Amino acid sequence: MKLFRLDDWQQLILGPPRNPLSPETRRHILLVAFFAWVGLGADGLSSANYGPEQSFLALGAHSHLALYLAGLTAITVFVIAFSYNQVIELFPTGGGGYKVATQLVGAHVGLVSGSALIIDYVLTVAISIAGGIDALFSLLPLAAQSFKVPTEIVLILVLMVMNLRDIKESIALLMPIFVGFLVVHALLIVYGIVAHADRLPSLLPDTVNETVFVAGQIGWTSVLSLLLLAYSLGGGTYTGIEAVSNNIDRLAEPRIRTGKITMFYMAASLAFTAAGIILLYLIWDAAPVAGRTLNAVVFGAMIEGWSWNGWPIGAALLTLVLASEAGLLIVAANTGFLGGPAVLANMAADQWLPHQFTYLSSRLVTKNGILLMGGGAIGILLLAGGKISILVVLYSINVFLTFTLSLLGLCIHWCRQRTAHWMRRFILSGVGFVLCAAILGVTLFEKFTEGGWMTAVITGLLIALCILVRRHYVETRRQIDSVDRLFVVKAATPVASPPPLDRSAPTAAFLVGRSLGTGMHSLLWVARLFPGHFKNMVFISVGEVDTQSFGAETAVEKLKAEVEGTLTYYINYCNNRGIAATSYRNFGTDAVAQLTELCAEVAASFPNAVFFASKLIFVRDNWWTRLLHNQTAIAMQRRLHLRGMQMVILPMKVD
Repeated sequence: MKLFRLDDWQQLILGPPRNPLSPETRRHILLVAFFAWVGLGADGLSSANYGPEQSFLALGAHSHLALYLAGLTAITVFVIAFSYNQVIELFPTGGGGYKVATQLVGAHVGLVSGSALIIDYVLTVAISIAGGIDALFSLLPLAAQSFKVPTEIVLILVLMVMNLRDIKESIALLMPIFVGFLVVHALLIVYGIVAHADRLPSLLPDTVNETVFVAGQIGWTSVLSLLLLAYSLGGGTYTGIEAVSNNIDRLAEPRIRTGKITMFYMAASLAFTAAGIILLYLIWDAAPVAGRTLNAVVFGAMIEGWSWNGWPIGAALLTLVLASEAGLLIVAANTGFLGGPAVLANMAADQWLPHQFTYLSSRLVTKNGILLMGGGAIGILLLAGGKISILVVLYSINVFLTFTLSLLGLCIHWCRQRTAHWMRRFILSGVGFVLCAAILGVTLFEKFTEGGWMTAVITGLLIALCILVRRHYVETRRQIDSVDRLFVVKAATPVASPPPLDRSAPTAAFLVGRSLGTGMHSLLWVARLFPGHFKNMVFISVGEVDTQSFGAETAVEKLKAEVEGTLTYYINYCNNRGIAATSYRNFGTDAVAQLTELCAEVAASFPNAVFFASKLIFVRDNWWTRLLHNQTAIAMQRRLHLRGMQMVILPMKVD
């Protein structure tokens, strides 16, 4: 019986690899508006399960103010959504709040926004899973409570595997839950309002009269303060709106139009659901009940008494409604696996985080980012014991920190540019900025002792880590640039009759990357150590397809041109010095695997080949430098030695 190798098991679980150079591959994994709405909109829509409740409960005895609250909620959703449409237009390659703050305000402001977003997406996974399991376990006996955290961990692992397989595959599996929640809640909201239609004509005048009466007793300032507090504490309702602009690069062409349609779907569904639920609380006189959510209370009042042919179907329907809410929360957790890795990749490309977060797996997903999101969520759940109350403050504050910085960036942009319709866009961005800043300030003030301080600590630590990473990469890049200036000479012209290759003669095969100076460093080392010994020079390069080069169809073509240009430089340099030279190239997501295949081809064609590669040698080598720099040369030496091929690593000292 044949035993499966590790690669076989990986392919069985995650699926076969994809060709990153095929246009069909890119078209397959891009999302049309409907799938984007399901995959990216679930986070926003799921907030209707807890955001409206927090707002309504904050009103206390003055529940009549909920009518204003419902209107403000719907308006705010559309203001933030339409403001983020501008982000989609200005940054069609994705990045959302991080890119906006970085390019429109400043790099360090972008760092703050990006750090908040990373924590937000980890918490999206943790809170959504915890909330969904809480809802499901509320239908089970108390004895089952001890299994909650293990169940949450298993669900996170399942979502990790689904996302490691494919973005679209994970969405297709979760779509029925999303659609089911939306349909069930839309029907219940409409039914709940129609069932109390007799109250609707007098609802607005009664609300105004009662507001005036209360203001006469406690003052208008107190009324407005109470309304602002309730509005701010319901800020969780708006979380997730930024997911579309963060992941615009995953959408099908025309990308901007698809993004705007997706944003409209998200805003309309969230505004209708959240405002509709607040209105139901009001007209059905919902009051908190121990052990039950306010949604369970109001929906129970509406349908628990239903029966059909003597069968009490109301309880069964209520179970279905609560199960759909739990299911949507679990679907919302998937947004963290879509948005979080994208933010990590953008920050890694700007050298705030290790470069490994830009790498794609063989399935063309950001594997390291998905693993970090899942691992971080599991860690937080274990630390918090699965209690949402410990996490929800962290979640809301970080979301509105990003909102506020992004909208500030848009205000600054329109003040500077003043292009067509700039005033209208400035006003929209300004209104959004004021609303989000108010929610952020009130939430931070009210909840500082209940977790707000922890937000500052965690976000601050991540920012400090990013600064250290950036400082290391900038210094290393400076030294590599100095090597480029030292070793790189003016590009030689092609030789009309280049020296012929002698495949049986001693051959030096160089593993080269994008840095011409590093490759020339290796070439000159070999020429000095073995003068006149090698008759052929072979240059081997792999164009690594990462999140940046796979971000657009033209980016892959640019990567191909860069690789070809680098290899041509080396060949012309050797030919002009009377040395025969050729090159081998390939493209893929796993540089080590692709290089191994190319080296095998070279060894078959040049049996007397010796392979050479450069490696950065740090004076203070430690786990930190090993973490921030991939160990391609060492990994290749081990692989080639196992295959009986000779490989020499040439040191390139970095202080």
